[in-house]
Amino acid sequence: MSTRVIRVALLGAESTGKTSLSQYITEALLAQGQMATYVPEVLREWCQMYGRTPAFHEQRDIAKQQAERIFSIQEGWVIADTTPLMTAVYSDYVFKDPSLYDEALGLQAQFDLTLVMGLDVAWVPDGLQRDGEHVRQAVDSLIRQAMAKKQLPFKVIYGQDQARLNAALLAISQGISNLNEPLDLKFSVPGLQLTQTQREVSQYGLNQGKTAWRCDLCSDSDCEHRLFSDLLK
Repeated sequence: MSTRVIRVALLGAESTGKTSLSQYITEALLAQGQMATYVPEVLREWCQMYGRTPAFHEQRDIAKQQAERIFSIQEGWVIADTTPLMTAVYSDYVFKDPSLYDEALGLQAQFDLTLVMGLDVAWVPDGLQRDGEHVRQAVDSLIRQAMAKKQLPFKVIYGQDQARLNAALLAISQGISNLNEPLDLKFSVPGLQLTQTQREVSQYGLNQGKTAWRCDLCSDSDCEHRLFSDLLK
């Protein structure tokens, strides 16, 4: 069991499964005998408390509260359902205010692994927080631009239901291999030995083939950067 702190961030546009996947990952780690803490999203609780979305001047405090929740935990796995970077992205998208990026990216660099949610799941309304499916591609682009600007690595997670969790656990298993402290994780992840032919068959196009093809099991951010190079310009 790991006693050092290992931080995993989940980023993504609205309705891409960050909350449920964060909880499932935490449960999977606990089942492995690991010390793991799920850190919920401040914004969701804020909207429920005040019955509205935050104004421009309230964004920074929400980002600060999210950071305090995450970085106050100094032991075991920390699975963060969003980070201050998402607040910075939405502040940029909604209010055209990029001022939160520098601090948020500095904090993002302290995560051991960042998982970015793919857009291959259906958009579902969820109260005040969600603006509509039309904002997801724009927000996804801003996340990727911000991470690329600071050359921060990330894995992209695709798949439906159990397949999405499998992809995340696979990314975690691969992503922690460079940690100084060896960890004995034995996730049962189907597809670990997929052949290249099987990978090619499993690919699919989004938006009726009008967007770049993505592999539902591949989380190679370098590949993602190439596929989305037009979006990052």
